[in-house]
Amino acid sequence: MSQTQKSLSLNGREITLLGTAHISNESIAEVSGTIRAMKPDCVAIELDEKRRESMTDSDAYRSLDVIAVLKRKEGFLLLANLVLASFQRRMGQNVGVKPGDEMLAAMKAAEELGIPSVMVDRPIAVTLRRAWAKNSFWGKSKLISAMIASAFDKEEVSPEQIEALKKSNEMDSMMAELSDYLPAVKEVLIDERDRYLACHIWNAAGNNVIAVLGAGHLPGVQAHLEKIAAGEESTDTTEISEIPEKGGAAKYAGWIIPTLIVVLIALGFIFGGRGTGSAMVGSWILVTGTFAAIGTLIAGGHPLTILTAFVGAPITSLSPFIGIGMLTGIVQAVICKPKVSDMETIQDDVMKLKGWYSNRILRVLLVFLLSSITGSIGTFVAGAGILKALSRFFSKIGAWFLGVFAK
Repeated sequence: MSQTQKSLSLNGREITLLGTAHISNESIAEVSGTIRAMKPDCVAIELDEKRRESMTDSDAYRSLDVIAVLKRKEGFLLLANLVLASFQRRMGQNVGVKPGDEMLAAMKAAEELGIPSVMVDRPIAVTLRRAWAKNSFWGKSKLISAMIASAFDKEEVSPEQIEALKKSNEMDSMMAELSDYLPAVKEVLIDERDRYLACHIWNAAGNNVIAVLGAGHLPGVQAHLEKIAAGEESTDTTEISEIPEKGGAAKYAGWIIPTLIVVLIALGFIFGGRGTGSAMVGSWILVTGTFAAIGTLIAGGHPLTILTAFVGAPITSLSPFIGIGMLTGIVQAVICKPKVSDMETIQDDVMKLKGWYSNRILRVLLVFLLSSITGSIGTFVAGAGILKALSRFFSKIGAWFLGVFAK
């Protein structure tokens, strides 16, 4: 048995954990050979149903409706999916392997032998949303930076380096690095999924199960399976299958900032007169609109999209329901409607800076991303400007509030 296989005898069941490197020729051969040799009752695969469909349907991206994605507020989710897929794809190019080929090999071997296969991973949308929700503002910034950097990373990975990823010492080093840099992401991507995978592997039918999963999950999944067998853990994954609700101030943050801005401007009219209040309104429109328009311009947005950013940002920045990125992205997609060719080449274009501007789908997402970022910056800059303008009236405001409460 190789170092990437773990054979577990638990409560009369035989569960074999087969670790892979996802982009490894050796993993493909090992997965297929092991399933054919052992002929298990069931094959559990580290995929969710949507990823299985996208891997078995080569035309999946042709049906992509980017406007619908933005309306569902899934722009960042689509971006993350594309960047992660491009990163794995680039790593596999040197060895002639596509990401997930070993999972396809497992499904094919199981189908040929008449063995049922079951997808045991958590939906990628849930995983990415939980990773985003659990991160602080600084963590979100680091996550976006890491994603963008990985999309344009030109470092080549040799077949030997890929095979080394299956060794425990290599994986331990990578996990420790991820824990230090983005602990919340590591918790969601690795720790939670170890538990989720273990629970669904345990629930797979049959007494002889082979589970095909990334080598990095082997230690965690084994530990959870042993706890489940001992009755120390349940197989209920409801808690880690939902998007965590915002709590405390975060729950009302979308209302707090707009309300605060409106109150500050109202105070400007009350204590500074029409001139001061009007200047604050003008400053708010100019600053928020300009920042959003600059981001849209950098993204290569259509002139009408840039105008939309300028006009829309002062309004959307005061609304908790719609962001400027959604608005500019939809306008860009309507004006420069993506073509079938954009959908066909999107996975190659995402790996090149030029591709983000030549591919209409990617340019829509770039407009969405950059206008969102610069629009947020503009909101804080404009808010700070309003506070500064009010500073000379603070003594009057304080006296007014004291008078109100004294009554």
